Amino acid sequence: MSATRTNDCTMSPSTLYLAFELGERTWKLGFSTGLGRPPRLREITARDMEALQHEVSAAKWRFGLRAQTPVLSCYEAGREGFWLHRWLLSQGVENQVVDSASIEVKRRKRRVKTDRMDAAKLLKLLVRWRQGERDAWSVVRVPSVEEEDARQLHRELEALRAEQTAHSNCIQGLLATHGITLPVDRRFPKRLSGVRQWDGRPLPTDLYRRLLREFERMQVVNRQVRELEQERARRIRKEDRSPAVQQVRQLMQLSAIADNSAWLFVHEIFAWRKIKNRRELGALVGLVGSPYQSGDVEHDQGISKSGNRRMRAMAIEIAWCWVRFQPQSALSQWYLQRFARGGKRMRRIGIVALARKLLVGLWRYLETGVPPAGAEVSDWRKKIHYTLCLAG
Repeated sequence: MSATRTNDCTMSPSTLYLAFELGERTWKLGFSTGLGRPPRLREITARDMEALQHEVSAAKWRFGLRAQTPVLSCYEAGREGFWLHRWLLSQGVENQVVDSASIEVKRRKRRVKTDRMDAAKLLKLLVRWRQGERDAWSVVRVPSVEEEDARQLHRELEALRAEQTAHSNCIQGLLATHGITLPVDRRFPKRLSGVRQWDGRPLPTDLYRRLLREFERMQVVNRQVRELEQERARRIRKEDRSPAVQQVRQLMQLSAIADNSAWLFVHEIFAWRKIKNRRELGALVGLVGSPYQSGDVEHDQGISKSGNRRMRAMAIEIAWCWVRFQPQSALSQWYLQRFARGGKRMRRIGIVALARKLLVGLWRYLETGVPPAGAEVSDWRKKIHYTLCLAG
């Protein structure tokens, strides 16, 4: 009988710990029953759930655990998303999805790193976390299937708009190589046929055909953007029973906030995150300071930028709009008094501070129904009508 296995079930540990190191082709599994014991490391084919169940049973036998011993597992948030978390929960396994940026690492210049070492390291952190060391890492809040699906529309829109810009820049760049500038609109193909180079000759044949194909691809993207914008506007106008849509409408009642920003704010955080206080909200968006102090050296490293990048970018954009379209609000007056008379750098610093204050104000507005002090309120239906007219 193996020396690592015991028949004394009364003295066996109460939990089997399991850590995943997920790869495209293979998964590394690390098993343990506590600190101070060498981990059991195994490798299976990626997404082979039968092999995973077999390895869990084999690990329980190896460590002398009962078949009904609970399993606590963890893996880093990444490419696999949350489907594995939901599958583990369905099998009775308690699982934690970990923010990979919060995992402590050695500070050596050439740090040794392998998948086996990562699995063993993650396993030790899991045991420490279970024993009460909550700052060992940060755990990701897992959305439901419906909450995760609700984020697809605006994220697809974001990707399509970036593709729009890429196609337009490509066309303008190709024309610029021949000293030509031309607006990229619906009449672009007709204008392109009459374009001449500096010496009066027409564009080279292959370049001309490439520009037309690039324009056709951009037209496809433009059509899909319009369809998604119309779909989003229809949902805001017609879905009366959705709590998330109700929050979108509530935000859209404020001047300076339209469907694009309101939809993103709600579905990225406000609709499903249970925010406890303003500090947590600032950390979620990455708009909190990062002080550095060591001995006599002390300085501010700026905002952390460790949160939701979409929310952070939109919050700063809306902060500029808030100053313009809500000039009489208390937040705009605070910004104008403290930062507006400074230089460009001071104004940029101030707008980030305003973005954080504005997010806190919007969160409290959704929780209490009280708008930020001095904010103007308008009808959200007018904004939706305007969006539908533009998309049409």
